[in-house]
Amino acid sequence: MTTEYIEEAKHPQLKLQLPVDKHSSLKPSKNTVETISTALIVIFSIGLGIVLGLTFISVTKSQLEGPGGAAMFLGNVTAMIGTYLALILVVLISRNYLLEKVLGQDQLVHWHKKVAPWSLILISIHVVLTTIGFSQYSKTNVFSQLSSFVNSFPNMLTAIIAFGCMALSGILSIKYIRLRIKRELWWTVHLLMYLALIISFAHIIGLGPAFVGHPLATHIWTAVWILVAAVILTFRFAIPIYKNMYHNLRVESVQTLSEELTSIICSGYNLNKFQVSGGQFFYWRFIAKGIWWQAHPYSVSAMPSDRYVRITVKSVGDFSKDIRTLRQGTRVLVEGPYGTFTKYRQATRKALLISGGIGMTALRSLLEDLPTKSQPVVINRVTEKGELVFHDEILELIKLKKGALHEVIGRREKVNFDATMIKKLVPDVLKRDVFLCGSQQFIDHTLFWLNRLGVPSDLIHFEVFSL
Repeated sequence: MTTEYIEEAKHPQLKLQLPVDKHSSLKPSKNTVETISTALIVIFSIGLGIVLGLTFISVTKSQLEGPGGAAMFLGNVTAMIGTYLALILVVLISRNYLLEKVLGQDQLVHWHKKVAPWSLILISIHVVLTTIGFSQYSKTNVFSQLSSFVNSFPNMLTAIIAFGCMALSGILSIKYIRLRIKRELWWTVHLLMYLALIISFAHIIGLGPAFVGHPLATHIWTAVWILVAAVILTFRFAIPIYKNMYHNLRVESVQTLSEELTSIICSGYNLNKFQVSGGQFFYWRFIAKGIWWQAHPYSVSAMPSDRYVRITVKSVGDFSKDIRTLRQGTRVLVEGPYGTFTKYRQATRKALLISGGIGMTALRSLLEDLPTKSQPVVINRVTEKGELVFHDEILELIKLKKGALHEVIGRREKVNFDATMIKKLVPDVLKRDVFLCGSQQFIDHTLFWLNRLGVPSDLIHFEVFSL
């Protein structure tokens, strides 16, 4: 372990961006976040009530009491709720920057993960109950009924394909499987959810009991789908296309920092108008052979100037390895900035920044964005000295901010980064906001010791770096 208190700048030629609050009005207050969250819950509940209302008004007592009536009714209910939740899913990950600025993409993704299983489960129950209900009505077995669906019912084959796309997407998102496949495969299959919703629309409108013979319900449902499509087209396509044409980002240079770390410096126009805060990230797409179709999230590792912005990438997959060979002038497309892991989360006057390995990329830009003379303390936890990222730049920033840097080096079994060490390095830890960035394992480990120290949960902010 080494501890360094900086007395002088070691690299005066390093040109740092002084923090200027050009967009401090974008900082959401706690009341604003709570208000927006409550409003979303209310809107979601009203929508769910309308969906259930459409379902119940479309059934009669005689239909319920007839052969297979109960199973078909429950199948219709689960289909409507499951599809409604699927629409909510795509809105949550539509990269709507209005929601993301207030709630943060981490929160939106968290809700997405919570809702997704219920959507798939309900639609699966719909498939089972509807098949059983129709087989009871026609007095045949379920296998014959499935064959009849495909051969006799309009838009049923496309519905089965849509269900298969949803099921495959859900299976590959199971944590055990997700960690064992390439991100590129998971991402590609995940896009099938859009295809599933598009091709299932005709099936729902054409065969759904809530819509057959109910033109008002059909118009309402169609309007909802059009609204969702408009949100996706606006935030996933229209706005990013406009911004990328305006900024015209290109690869300026590729700098190899180590066997695993690479910095990509991109040039463009009016990059200071990105309104990015330290700690935020973009989705980056490099228009080069073999990787042009992929977009990956990377934090900025330095605050952008008017002409330049930098990211630093660790080689953990095919994409991150391929970008090491990018040529100067390669076109770059970005979406963002995203994330609420910024100085605007800070409630106290001082901050403690703790990184695990590559997590320093986000903390480096966050450190740069902190006010001058804010006395931040930075702890960089790595296994070996070769993993230290931006050592010299951080020294320069620490001098500027009148802070302190602690580098904790060594394997876990030899150097125990626990509550005792944290308290020794940062005696006033309870009076600081703590910003954590690193792997899930590192975050969980550090959170445990911070909680043992009694650091209030509302003063702990973290960003997980994962595949």
